[in-house]
Amino acid sequence: MNSRPPKAAMLIAQRIVRDIVRSGMTPSDLLPPERVMLETYETGRGTLREALRLLEFQGVISLKPGPGGGPVLMSPAASHLAGTLMLLMQLNKAPYRAIVEVRNAFEPMISQLAAQRMSEHQLDELAETIDSMRADLNDRDLFLESNKRFHDIIAWSSGNVLFGYLIDSLLGILDGTAIGIDYPSHRRTAILKAHEEIYTALSKHDAVASEDRMREHIEAYTKYAEKKFPEVLDQTITWDRLLG
Repeated sequence: MNSRPPKAAMLIAQRIVRDIVRSGMTPSDLLPPERVMLETYETGRGTLREALRLLEFQGVISLKPGPGGGPVLMSPAASHLAGTLMLLMQLNKAPYRAIVEVRNAFEPMISQLAAQRMSEHQLDELAETIDSMRADLNDRDLFLESNKRFHDIIAWSSGNVLFGYLIDSLLGILDGTAIGIDYPSHRRTAILKAHEEIYTALSKHDAVASEDRMREHIEAYTKYAEKKFPEVLDQTITWDRLLG
């Protein structure tokens, strides 16, 4: 069975993205004005505006109103991918446990790659998250914010942009405080210790130790969640709980 041909607006959106990449535009740059794009893409105003709305929905552009405004190039956030993943998971009745399984599979390997590829600047940023966690040990929300940042930095430091977006998205979905998983003081202390051990391995660019320490860390989280909050892990992921 043949699939339906892409809509005209989608084809225009794809051409706009190709031209953005070819021209070397960077976030905050203005796209050409409407009259120029109408001529460039030889299309009607309605089709062009629909194409721009598609790109806006994907977080590629924002539409700046007023004189001197127009479509502005953005850097798409992982929340756009998270939203799509949550929608697909809800339609397939997938539980939060699915995300935990993906983290167990991916994060140790990501940590191994990061050990080989992390820059000194990225290591400094990672150290700052540990300092923040230590300082905010008794403030759960600030502590968990730094915890997420720790994992994000490692994922993006792997040198693989897909891993960066995936882990950023999955952590945004699997926010324990939002879905009902609590992190008492003793658990936060254990997380801090694990992060310190992972950082030490990464700072030595020891790929094997980095992978091992991350695997131990993620498995400890999994065991804790399965023991204390099994009903939460079995809940179906729902799109309306997107944190943004």
